[in-house]
Amino acid sequence: MRTLLVTGAAGFIGSNFVRMLLDRGEQVKLVAFDKLTYAGNLANLSDLLKRHPDKLVFVRGDICDAKAVEAVWDQQGVTEVVHFAAESHVDRSILGSGPFVQANAVGTQVLLDVAKAKGVEKFLYVSTDEVYGTLPEDRPEIKFTEETPLQPNSPYSASKAAGDCLVRSYFHTFHLPVLTTRCSNNYGPYHFPEKLIPLFVTNLMEGKKVPLYGDGKNIRDWLYVEDHCDAIWTVLNRGRFGEVYNVGGNNEITNLVITETLIREMGRKWDDCVTYVKDRPGHDRRYAIDASKIENELGWSPKYRFEEAIKTTIQWYRDNESWWRAIKSGEYLKYYESQYGGR
Repeated sequence: MRTLLVTGAAGFIGSNFVRMLLDRGEQVKLVAFDKLTYAGNLANLSDLLKRHPDKLVFVRGDICDAKAVEAVWDQQGVTEVVHFAAESHVDRSILGSGPFVQANAVGTQVLLDVAKAKGVEKFLYVSTDEVYGTLPEDRPEIKFTEETPLQPNSPYSASKAAGDCLVRSYFHTFHLPVLTTRCSNNYGPYHFPEKLIPLFVTNLMEGKKVPLYGDGKNIRDWLYVEDHCDAIWTVLNRGRFGEVYNVGGNNEITNLVITETLIREMGRKWDDCVTYVKDRPGHDRRYAIDASKIENELGWSPKYRFEEAIKTTIQWYRDNESWWRAIKSGEYLKYYESQYGGR
């Protein structure tokens, strides 16, 4: 049986990936490897660990610790790697880039070295469209392709681009069987409530205002997390080694429209709910993904439209209030108050 080392498996996308494979009954063993930093939450996997003890193992560990990675590799018989683990919040990278460089660049390098030494069969690196930089707002025909030069504009995206370049180099230098995906903004269940959609949904549930950056006209392509996980599985099974595959939701929407949608769906009024806050430094104006390569080569395309999947997402947060309330306390509140002035 294939044994997948899934790094960052207790995070948002990683836990959804694990959940998808187990729910589908895929014939794989999954080794969930996570440091459990502030955004890693074992509660994301707890029900799965109980229901699938023969197919899912959790190991707490740091991807920057080569000995820990080697130990779990040997103990669990790892054959493939799906590498989600990353520091991912742009705002936090502006406050301090050190942890981002350590996790996203050094951690990826450590994993690649261990994978090379152990003879990994496949190594899939989950990256982001943010490595491409920004696009003009008035040229909707221009989108990111896999050939777009990397021009990261934040410490976060620069650290992810470093990981991208390391993965590419290990393919060309060592012929490591690597694959890279670059996705657009994700949303869905288990999303840590410091990112836009879960932050706004939970704030609205608490009767708080939502902090909207700048003029709210920044554009992102929104991708439902289950679509993203399905794309990763598709690339892992059918992708060509050494290749990059863009993964997009085909849902370009401004933050303003996202905010309006959430307020409407939750039965609230704009004037009661929104406070404009100073824009973050270097805030990219537009991201847009051309995902024609993965569709033409591998037959993947997104199944979920934003208009319906956002309703599912909102309902998940309503049904799982204890999950997010446990997070929005303690250190989270200190960060929120420092970032948004307690709004």
